[in-house]
Amino acid sequence: MSRIQHLLTQIAPHRNALINHAVYNHLNNLDAFHTFMEHHVYAVWDFMSLLKSLQNQFACTTVPWHPSSDASACRMINEIVLAEESDEDGRGGFASHFELYCRSMKTCGASVDGIEKFLFNLKHMTLHEALISSDIPQPAVIFIQSTFEIIDSYDPIAITSAFTFGREDLLPNVFQRIVDELNVKTDGRMDEFKYYLERHIGLDGDEHGPMANRLIEQLCQDDEQKWIVVEQAAIKTLVARKQLWDAILSSIVKS
Repeated sequence: MSRIQHLLTQIAPHRNALINHAVYNHLNNLDAFHTFMEHHVYAVWDFMSLLKSLQNQFACTTVPWHPSSDASACRMINEIVLAEESDEDGRGGFASHFELYCRSMKTCGASVDGIEKFLFNLKHMTLHEALISSDIPQPAVIFIQSTFEIIDSYDPIAITSAFTFGREDLLPNVFQRIVDELNVKTDGRMDEFKYYLERHIGLDGDEHGPMANRLIEQLCQDDEQKWIVVEQAAIKTLVARKQLWDAILSSIVKS
């Protein structure tokens, strides 16, 4: 058994808790899905923050330029950034997967007021100030804070682990079936979200996931302490996502 396979076995209970979460049983109408998206969009945003943090770690993003200390890691991260930050948008142009997500929210009727206010505030405030001043659901604030605890550690292994094991491949096949059914019920209002799923989750599973796994193996090799850091960061990320899913379910049930 490879170290990655062993790690996946160790964190399997946490992954399974997300893949089999009860929230999916309640995403049976457009209002419930709006609630989901208006929370989940912040996880999509901070996924991009994890990725850019890795790019800062492994590629030179400052001027004057200097060579990367790890050209292989630099190449992998830059390839992922290319697709995540400037993918084909389905309309003949390019957009980040985050922008595709926000576009799909608008198309299906979910509110983007909260995320847009947050992004505006980020241009003028620190992250902490923007989290307080914006209309962000409190569970999403807690989720972002958990992610940035890892980002602010500046530990490339912990950040790579959070990025690798917090990807959207956590959304199960049943989620895509729910989207397909809602799309039929709403005469195509979920088309943009289906495109997001196709591009983002498709790339995650087929390309970016294996690349991220290889990066972890390259960074850790046979260093037992580094593999412990990977496992701890992975579990922290999955637990935070589970708490966000719990809060979304609670919000849907209440409404």
